[in-house]
Amino acid sequence: MAKTQDFTATLKDMMGAFPVDTTALEDAFKSTASLNEKLSGVALDAAEKSAEISNKWTKETLAKLTEMSKAKTEPADYAKAATDFASASAEVAAENLAAFAEIAKKVQTETVELLMAAGKDAAEDATAAVKKATNEVTAAAKKAATAK
Repeated sequence: MAKTQDFTATLKDMMGAFPVDTTALEDAFKSTASLNEKLSGVALDAAEKSAEISNKWTKETLAKLTEMSKAKTEPADYAKAATDFASASAEVAAENLAAFAEIAKKVQTETVELLMAAGKDAAEDATAAVKKATNEVTAAAKKAATAK
């Protein structure tokens, strides 16, 4: 019967000839964690500002509702109070929506800047890692060739 050759030792030697450098992976993890921290900061800042606008808007609306809900002596005064409330609400809504749009614009700008910087850093890191890996593989290949 034919006996198959055991390639375990051969594969082990071959894998040992190409060392694995985990620093690139560790650096990638660190840069990803840093990017996530910065993006989270942008998101949390936007959420805080949005909450402030919403809180202010709610307080203003409640103050206007309090004024509108007061008892009036003339029926026409109720119509005037409702009209005034609707007019003031529309004005405040426009102001607050503009404030929300400014927050969204700022978030978009900061996010694009962060992603562009991260992409540039990743490209530089990848280039350095490829050069290092190429040098290591070349050295290992030369070592393997001279060892025969």
